[in-house]
This record gives sequence, C-alpha cells and structure tokens, in this order.
Amino acid sequence: MIGKLTGTLLEKNPPEVLVDCNGVGYEVQVPMSTFYNLPAVGERVALLTQFIVREDAQLLYGFGSPEERQTFRELIKISGVGPRTALSILSGMGVADLAQAISLQEAGRLVKVPGIGKKTAERLLLELKGKLGADIGIKAHAANDAQADILQALLALGYNDKEAALALKALPADIGVSDGIKLALKSLAK
Repeated sequence: MIGKLTGTLLEKNPPEVLVDCNGVGYEVQVPMSTFYNLPAVGERVALLTQFIVREDAQLLYGFGSPEERQTFRELIKISGVGPRTALSILSGMGVADLAQAISLQEAGRLVKVPGIGKKTAERLLLELKGKLGADIGIKAHAANDAQADILQALLALGYNDKEAALALKALPADIGVSDGIKLALKSLAK
C-alpha cells in the first residue's frame, strides 16, 4: 500500500523515525543499519517502506535500500519470525553479512543477534538457503582477501560485526592487510 516515503525527517528515536510528507507525519520503524545512514533532523529523507496490518495495529517499516526491504520481506515469511524480529536481525547484521552467514550456514553468527535463539537460527538457515538474494551473497564473497583478513582480525580483537563492517567501509579497496588493520583500529579508537 505505502511503498516509499519522501519528506522531511522530524524526529529520530531509535528504532523509530518521524517523517513529514506534506503535512502528514508518518511514524516509521527502521533497522539500525538504516538509522545510522539517515540525514540530520530537518533534512529531506527517502525511505522504501513495508506496510504491515495486524489485528491490533498498522505498522510502517522503512529501509534505506531495496536489498534491506527485500530481505525484511523474506524474513517475515518464515514461521516464528515477525516484523520486530526481522528488524532486530537487520539491525544486528547487514544484509551482506546475513547472506554470507546463510550461504556458509553459520548459525553462530545469527545467534549473536538479540532475540535469535539456536532453533530460530537453524530455521533461518534452512528456509533462507538459496532465497536470500544470490547477488547479495556474491557481493559478500567478492570482497578481496585482504578485506576478509582485516575483518577477521577486527572480530578476533573483540569488535562486533557492525563496528568491524563500518571500519572496513572507511578503508580504501586496495589496501594491504597490515595497513588496513592499523587504519581500522585508528578509526575505531575515535
């Protein structure tokens, strides 16, 4: 019903934002991955949305990319995974990380997400295998070996997936492993 909102960002209260679209304010639940990339309050914002109607509520979920929205739609099709859990999954790990965990059948990465137990993680691995955007999985594996090594080093040092991924994004694509780790640690120390 409502596929996209474009308007002025009025409020940011994680995980909810308020978007003014020509005088009508829409309360939109967003994953933290989208929340971190939102502009400042008072600026224009565009969100792809998913409208969910329940017996007791009508809820609007917003996403910064088509991949996030499609992943959300795939997640809520799974028995036992509702919109709130799907939002938690997308907040806990990026779409590429989720696709990689599914393709490598790594239940341990899914269990780290708040609200996801061992049984739910196994159900996600089973039901999403082959469904979660093959192109997203390829992009996750296409990262060069140096970036994969840098990511593993940051995870081994105790940084979570989100922190490590953000630090990795800030690095040049052709950087070496040792220089990449040094720069990533400097950016994480700030």
